Amino acid sequence: MQQIRLLCFAGSTRSGSFNQTLAGAMAKELSLMEMDVTYLSLVDYPLPLFDVEDEAEKGLPENAIKLAKLIASHDGVFLASPEHNGSVPPLMKNTLDWLSRVPAKEQDPFTKPVYAIGAASPGKMGGMRSLAHLRDILTALGALTIPEQISISAAHEAFDDKGNLKDDRNAMFLSACARNLVYMAQRKKPLEWV
Repeated sequence: MQQIRLLCFAGSTRSGSFNQTLAGAMAKELSLMEMDVTYLSLVDYPLPLFDVEDEAEKGLPENAIKLAKLIASHDGVFLASPEHNGSVPPLMKNTLDWLSRVPAKEQDPFTKPVYAIGAASPGKMGGMRSLAHLRDILTALGALTIPEQISISAAHEAFDDKGNLKDDRNAMFLSACARNLVYMAQRKKPLEWV
């Protein structure tokens, strides 16, 4: 069996982002499971604000095509999303909107990989409201998103200086999410070999 390829990124480009730290913690967890892991930053894939008229005039941004191909080349994806006003932040929504415009022939970034989601927030709910919306968006785009998710409250106190989760319970949820992402990616992959 070929090795499972997994991708981790956050819907934030802010310096010191808790969700970048969470995506990094997941990448580390998956690496410890001896998976082939890629960690990316959306800083490297800047996209304009999605506009249908702009797309009609200028075409798809090159970064949308590059990012779609990169995501589609992986078997599983972990998305860490901040919460803005009870929902996903503009950067995450804009990225997903652009990715949804890339033709399937360029490799579909939603139906090929299995998705897992997580959030980290200084608040008590740990970004749970954004995760409900993110799951709905991914479902609408045809993505298979595993039931397990990770929600880190009091994120400003949740990580040590190496980016590891301090709380054993949070670490257990992260590990369970990682294990099921790998399991589901392995189960889905053989179907594509037929």
